[in-house]
Amino acid sequence: QVQLVESGGGLVQPGGSLRLSCIASAFTLDLLAIGWFRQAPGKEREGVSCISASDESEYFLESGKGRFTVSRDVAKDTVYLHVSNLRPEDTAVYYCAATDYYCSGDISSYTYWGQGTQVTVSS
Repeated sequence: QVQLVESGGGLVQPGGSLRLSCIASAFTLDLLAIGWFRQAPGKEREGVSCISASDESEYFLESGKGRFTVSRDVAKDTVYLHVSNLRPEDTAVYYCAATDYYCSGDISSYTYWGQGTQVTVSS
């Protein structure tokens, strides 16, 4: 069973940056697509980005384009989400999730989920 552990969240001022990490265990990233999602208080969980098993990236969040970058290090079993020029509306719990090989914008396609890491953007 795939286990995912996120880290890297925190409190950051508007305009700041963070690098979120997602470490996967039990399966190699060569077989998994890893998606990033976020959920703000009182809102539904939404897709942010994804990187496939073939290292192709997709971005689901219009407001994140140009500010969010997904990458991975297969040797470290780790996927990263670099978030920059952060805004207060980016405040949310950020989750990574795994699905088989190809990215999907459908949240129900993702079988395994991490526990989330809190990102708070505030001055």
